[in-house]
Amino acid sequence: MSTIRKAYMEISNGIRGLRFHRDTATSSSSDNSNNNSSSNSNGTVGAVASAAGALKPGTNLPSEEACKTSGSLPTVRTSKSVVHSEESAVAHAMSRLFPNKYSQSSPSSSPTSSPRTETSRNHDSKTLTNQHSSSSTSSCTSLQTSTAKSSSFPSSSSSSTSTSVNKLAVNGDAQVSQNGRPSPNLSSVRRVSKENVFTQTKLVGSPKAGIASRIRKLNLSMTGQKWCAKPETISELMNDDAFMRKFFLYFSPNERRFLCIVCRKWRTILYESTTYWTGATPVIDFKLWVGDPGKRKLCFDHFQQRGFDQVCFLSAVDRDLSDFVCSTPGARRSLRAVCIRCSNITDSALENLLRKAPGISRLELSNCNEVTGSGLWACLNPKIQSLTITDCIHIADDTVGAIAQLLPHLHELNLQAYHVTDNGLALFDSKLNSSIRILRLTSCWEVTNHGVVNIIHSLPNVTVLSLSGCSKVTDDGMEIIAENMKRLKSLDISWCSRITDASLEYVACDLGSLDELILDRCTHVTDIGVGYISTMTSLTRLFIRWCIQVGDFGLHHIFSMRNLRVLSIAGCRRLTSNGLYGLRHLQRLHELEVTNCPGANSAVCRYLKDNMPNTLILE
Repeated sequence: MSTIRKAYMEISNGIRGLRFHRDTATSSSSDNSNNNSSSNSNGTVGAVASAAGALKPGTNLPSEEACKTSGSLPTVRTSKSVVHSEESAVAHAMSRLFPNKYSQSSPSSSPTSSPRTETSRNHDSKTLTNQHSSSSTSSCTSLQTSTAKSSSFPSSSSSSTSTSVNKLAVNGDAQVSQNGRPSPNLSSVRRVSKENVFTQTKLVGSPKAGIASRIRKLNLSMTGQKWCAKPETISELMNDDAFMRKFFLYFSPNERRFLCIVCRKWRTILYESTTYWTGATPVIDFKLWVGDPGKRKLCFDHFQQRGFDQVCFLSAVDRDLSDFVCSTPGARRSLRAVCIRCSNITDSALENLLRKAPGISRLELSNCNEVTGSGLWACLNPKIQSLTITDCIHIADDTVGAIAQLLPHLHELNLQAYHVTDNGLALFDSKLNSSIRILRLTSCWEVTNHGVVNIIHSLPNVTVLSLSGCSKVTDDGMEIIAENMKRLKSLDISWCSRITDASLEYVACDLGSLDELILDRCTHVTDIGVGYISTMTSLTRLFIRWCIQVGDFGLHHIFSMRNLRVLSIAGCRRLTSNGLYGLRHLQRLHELEVTNCPGANSAVCRYLKDNMPNTLILE
């Protein structure tokens, strides 16, 4: 292989084998320059440099026969000896390949170079300059050629070189020319060529097939996460699954039910996680699907997909509950709360539901007139912690006995039964029912002060007590409650027509930790009773709606209750505008209700809104 071809291969390997666009311009005198450069067999290094410089992109290599006819076949040398023994020759060839880059910087010659080597370099440079006049200004070597023809003898070459070449002073690694400008050394030239070679060339071809998939696999192996493009527009953001999963968390369950009907993608995202529906209670009205079994099945499927833990049934019959149990095998195991309202279900349907859904801990039966006490004896689950029974006409004392015996973990009992008496309340046991904390007896007309005594002895740990509508309870019963139930936090004695100011005196003296007091429709409570209540500093919620004997004097007592947060004086007809103006003193109030008060005109309400900006005023 010829020396020129080897030099070309070495330079190509030095720039990492990149292929470049070929220039259209070709040099017609490349063969002459190669023949002239090979005339001196001893100056092989100079021939390599000049030949590499003449090899511009697009120049054809001279054939071996042409070299033989000219009689100047170059000496064969290995590529390693050419590159590593003469680094200046490689730099010279690089400057020839990239004339624009190295027009202003040239490596200095080695101080150990022989005079004959320098002469041959000058002779090759002059020859190339005459042949390629268009690139003479851009190509620059480490030695400047003289205008006179150089001699082939060492003595004459030395004298001609001394007149045309700038004198160089070598000081360590830095080289300085005669005119004071720094001349870069070989290492700096090589460093520049490696860093900027890609900016001056243009790659040919396209990336290899499958490179994108390989990049994704590499990213997955290094990070453990799949590579995906980030959304850049609003439309892409609204369709990005990861973003929408976090975006939906900022809405309430009631708002998410409307987001489900925006598009199928949003519905799929909302249905795939049960987190979005925690605390939501779907209402299934079976009356709407009497003649449409397709909608009934679709509703059951959506219920199971969303994973609700509570449900409310309306207008249900036995067949509806059995269909629900059979159509939602996964959801019935996750049910925790069931509410059945205005339904004609029997004891057998309720028993079947509670047996198939053993995880139910909250049960509400409202206006279910077919449910009896014996049915509750057969189906009540010991895991139930909250039980609400309202407007069920067959509920009586035997039902209270079933509750007391079968529900040892009961925490809350809400009972509205017209046939429950004091004897039913006596069935509670202080040891078996010690977990009850909330007891609400609403419209239990047959309960008297004796029933109150039974509650005190059987349920000593009650903190929330409601006797709303128990019209037979009097001041004596309130005195017993105040003396024995010191842990009370909330007390509701609304619609108790026999309660007077004396009961409020007992409450104010003994229930110092009371937080909420409800006195709605207590028609015998006057300003004096409100004065007793005003001494309770722990009270934060006070309701005296439709207490028709409370006037401005009693309202003035309330102004001293600085810890009040909620106050309702709706329907108090004796209150005037002058008394209502004083409510501005209650600056810590969060909610104020003044509906149906004749003195609460538009001017008073506007004044209160201006002076109580942090209070919600219901007018």
